[in-house]
Amino acid sequence: QVQLVESGGGLVQAGESLTLSCVASGRAFRIDAMGWYRQGLGKQRDLVASITSTGTTSYGDSVKGRFTISRDNRKNTVYLQMNSLKPEDTAVYYCNAHAFSITVGYDMDYWGKGTLVTVSS
Repeated sequence: QVQLVESGGGLVQAGESLTLSCVASGRAFRIDAMGWYRQGLGKQRDLVASITSTGTTSYGDSVKGRFTISRDNRKNTVYLQMNSLKPEDTAVYYCNAHAFSITVGYDMDYWGKGTLVTVSS
Protein backbone atom coordinates (compact mmCIF):
# COMPACT_ATOMS: atom_id res chain seq x y z
CA GLN A 1 0.00 0.00 0.00
CA VAL A 2 1.02 3.60 -0.61
CA GLN A 3 -0.22 6.39 1.61
CA LEU A 4 -0.58 9.96 0.37
CA VAL A 5 -0.87 12.92 2.72
CA GLU A 6 -1.67 16.38 1.42
CA SER A 7 -0.98 19.68 3.15
CA GLY A 8 -1.04 23.38 2.41
CA GLY A 9 -4.70 24.09 1.86
CA GLY A 10 -6.43 27.06 3.40
CA LEU A 11 -8.35 30.27 2.89
CA VAL A 12 -6.89 32.95 0.63
CA GLN A 13 -8.15 35.98 -1.23
CA ALA A 14 -8.47 36.18 -4.98
CA GLY A 15 -5.16 36.94 -6.63
CA GLU A 16 -3.09 35.36 -3.90
CA SER A 17 -0.92 32.26 -4.06
CA LEU A 18 -0.85 28.93 -2.27
CA THR A 19 1.37 25.86 -2.44
CA LEU A 20 0.10 22.35 -1.84
CA SER A 21 2.34 19.42 -0.94
CA CYS A 22 1.74 15.69 -1.01
CA VAL A 23 4.06 13.14 0.53
CA ALA A 24 3.92 9.47 -0.41
CA SER A 25 4.97 6.72 1.96
CA GLY A 26 4.76 2.99 2.19
CA ARG A 27 6.74 -0.23 2.02
CA ALA A 28 8.96 -0.85 -0.98
CA PHE A 29 7.09 1.12 -3.62
CA ARG A 30 7.77 2.82 -6.92
CA ILE A 31 5.82 5.86 -8.03
CA ASP A 32 5.17 6.53 -11.69
CA ALA A 33 2.90 9.51 -12.41
CA MET A 34 1.65 11.84 -9.70
CA GLY A 35 -1.02 14.44 -9.96
CA TRP A 36 -3.53 16.77 -8.41
CA TYR A 37 -7.27 16.61 -8.90
CA ARG A 38 -9.95 18.85 -7.48
CA GLN A 39 -13.62 18.59 -6.72
CA GLY A 40 -15.83 21.58 -6.14
CA LEU A 41 -19.11 21.37 -4.27
CA GLY A 42 -21.58 19.46 -6.38
CA LYS A 43 -19.07 18.96 -9.18
CA GLN A 44 -17.12 16.03 -10.52
CA ARG A 45 -13.47 15.44 -9.70
CA ASP A 46 -11.28 16.92 -12.45
CA LEU A 47 -7.60 16.76 -13.26
CA VAL A 48 -5.67 19.88 -12.29
CA ALA A 49 -2.14 18.81 -13.19
CA SER A 50 0.00 15.72 -13.52
CA ILE A 51 3.68 14.92 -13.73
CA THR A 52 5.49 11.76 -14.80
CA SER A 53 8.50 10.26 -13.08
CA THR A 54 10.71 11.94 -15.69
CA GLY A 55 9.12 15.36 -15.26
CA THR A 56 6.68 15.63 -18.14
CA THR A 57 3.76 17.77 -17.06
CA SER A 58 0.21 18.37 -18.18
CA TYR A 59 -2.43 20.82 -16.96
CA GLY A 60 -6.15 21.34 -17.07
CA ASP A 61 -7.15 24.21 -19.34
CA SER A 62 -8.50 26.33 -16.49
CA VAL A 63 -5.18 26.42 -14.63
CA LYS A 64 -2.66 26.70 -17.46
CA GLY A 65 -0.31 29.60 -16.88
CA ARG A 66 -1.32 29.95 -13.23
CA PHE A 67 -0.48 26.61 -11.59
CA THR A 68 2.81 24.72 -11.64
CA ILE A 69 3.29 21.10 -10.65
CA SER A 70 6.66 19.74 -9.58
CA ARG A 71 8.01 16.74 -7.72
CA ASP A 72 11.01 15.71 -5.67
CA ASN A 73 11.55 12.02 -6.34
CA ARG A 74 14.03 11.66 -3.47
CA LYS A 75 11.40 12.90 -1.05
CA ASN A 76 8.47 11.15 -2.79
CA THR A 77 6.74 14.52 -2.77
CA VAL A 78 4.68 16.37 -5.35
CA TYR A 79 3.90 20.07 -5.16
CA LEU A 80 1.31 22.34 -6.70
CA GLN A 81 2.16 26.04 -6.82
CA MET A 82 -1.05 27.98 -7.37
CA ASN A 83 -0.81 31.62 -8.39
CA SER A 84 -3.46 34.21 -9.26
CA LEU A 85 -6.10 32.18 -7.48
CA LYS A 86 -9.73 32.75 -8.40
CA PRO A 87 -12.93 32.00 -6.47
CA GLU A 88 -13.67 29.26 -9.01
CA ASP A 89 -10.52 27.46 -7.85
CA THR A 90 -12.29 26.75 -4.57
CA ALA A 91 -12.39 22.97 -4.13
CA VAL A 92 -11.02 20.01 -2.27
CA TYR A 93 -7.69 19.15 -3.86
CA TYR A 94 -6.71 15.50 -3.98
CA CYS A 95 -3.27 14.04 -4.53
CA ASN A 96 -3.04 11.03 -6.83
CA ALA A 97 -0.22 8.61 -7.49
CA HIS A 98 0.03 5.72 -9.91
CA ALA A 99 2.38 3.42 -8.11
CA PHE A 100 3.62 -0.12 -7.61
CA SER A 101 3.77 -1.45 -4.06
CA ILE A 102 5.46 -4.72 -3.18
CA THR A 103 2.71 -5.44 -0.67
CA VAL A 104 0.04 -5.17 -3.39
CA GLY A 105 2.04 -6.70 -6.22
CA TYR A 106 0.78 -4.56 -9.09
CA ASP A 107 0.37 -0.96 -10.25
CA MET A 108 -2.67 0.95 -9.10
CA ASP A 109 -3.93 4.44 -8.34
CA TYR A 110 -3.74 5.81 -4.82
CA TRP A 111 -5.52 8.86 -3.42
CA GLY A 112 -5.00 11.21 -0.53
CA LYS A 113 -7.87 12.35 1.68
CA GLY A 114 -7.81 15.85 0.21
CA THR A 115 -7.09 19.37 1.37
CA LEU A 116 -9.57 22.23 1.11
CA VAL A 117 -8.67 25.38 -0.78
CA THR A 118 -11.05 28.29 -0.43
CA VAL A 119 -10.58 31.47 -2.47
CA SER A 120 -12.63 34.46 -1.41
CA SER A 121 -13.54 37.28 -3.78
